[in-house]
Amino acid sequence: MNDAADLPRIEAVVMGASAGGVEALLSLLGPLRQGFVLPIIVVLHLPEERRSQLAEVFARRLAIPVSEAIDKQDIEPGTVYFATPGYHLSVEQDRSLSLSLEDRRHHSRPSIDFLFESAAHVYGPGLAAVLLTGANHDGAQGLAEVKNYGGLTIVQDPEDAQVATMPLAALKLQQPDHVLPIHGIGRLLVELERIAC
Repeated sequence: MNDAADLPRIEAVVMGASAGGVEALLSLLGPLRQGFVLPIIVVLHLPEERRSQLAEVFARRLAIPVSEAIDKQDIEPGTVYFATPGYHLSVEQDRSLSLSLEDRRHHSRPSIDFLFESAAHVYGPGLAAVLLTGANHDGAQGLAEVKNYGGLTIVQDPEDAQVATMPLAALKLQQPDHVLPIHGIGRLLVELERIAC
């Protein structure tokens, strides 16, 4: 484990989760204090039929602002953005969010890979990507892309994940910078934010 001196200056955080993700994200984001400065962009796989209540649920539980991503919206510091069900979410060069209806990836739209890859191209070494619990392989390829662009890669410890498939798929592909249980990822986010300030 590196000490804080070795941690990069991060400008944005992307997160992906599937099965078990709501609980994982609540325990990860719940402790973040008001005034946390890094934007956090999240793809959480959900059944598409229903309108997502995610933003509302999280807004009630978190100290930092939460919103459902809107097309062409600028990414604001210290805000959590959730992908809209049924749409891919990506980051544009001008650091705005984009929603699109391109083909599904890993049977998913929104796809974690889609978000991670687009954010890697925009933020490069200024990006931290976090892959959490989930029952498919979405996110593994995107995480590899983040690493290729010099970003920081973090995977939930499969032992700690409610469903280990997604973290294991990522570990098969490459060795991330950190493999941590949820509370460890939470502590790392706080460290990264401190350095970013």
